[in-house]
Amino acid sequence: MKLFRKAILLVHGFAGGVYDAEYLDHYLELVPQYDVYTFTLPAHDGNSEGKLKYTDWIEKSESEVEFLIEHGYKKIYVIGHSMGGVIATYLASKYKEIKKLVLVAPAFRFISFEDGNFKLLSAIKKTPKLLEQHGAKIITSRMTKLPANAILEFMSLVKKYQNIASEVVIPTLIFRGTSDQIVPEQSVEHVYNTLASPKKRVVLLEEITHDIFREAKKQEAKDLIIRFFKNTKSMKNFPEIVK
Repeated sequence: MKLFRKAILLVHGFAGGVYDAEYLDHYLELVPQYDVYTFTLPAHDGNSEGKLKYTDWIEKSESEVEFLIEHGYKKIYVIGHSMGGVIATYLASKYKEIKKLVLVAPAFRFISFEDGNFKLLSAIKKTPKLLEQHGAKIITSRMTKLPANAILEFMSLVKKYQNIASEVVIPTLIFRGTSDQIVPEQSVEHVYNTLASPKKRVVLLEEITHDIFREAKKQEAKDLIIRFFKNTKSMKNFPEIVK
């Protein structure tokens, strides 16, 4: 019965996909009482019809949560990566069935653009460390799958929900890699300070980039997430930084 099981919903980031958290997904599926659900945000599969709107991402995410609720889940835990962290925070503010929230490099702030056209690839080329970490081919491949207006819609999404964390009262665990060249430290500080929840914790992963679940400390992050889901009281004993 779903009444006694918990659903975990993963929301991927901008220009990303369910594959970004595949490591975490596989381990969560092995934990008794958890049912894990993933989905692909509109236009992120390389197929898009018409002009993309950020509300398409919101509506798709809402429909996934409502699907779980309609099928009997009373407790839902949401994990959001990067832009998915912004969406996950919004979902946590709306649905009472969402009981815990994990934000992985939440993109309430992001790399700056130096011209009025917001050319992401031009900005990326000016960030050598970013290219070194992720590879120009991978970044270009991901970006070219998206509609031309996707970047502006991403920015509109962040602007719309910039302070949505003020409406989130559930326990929240936040991760950021100290070598992240996409989401700056200010983003984590902003969401942490804005959260209305009395139970919140930031964990920094030393020398880890934006792709936390593809790197050396993915096991430590995974273990902390499972521990957080099992017992919120243990949050006060979480490390501030994983070296």
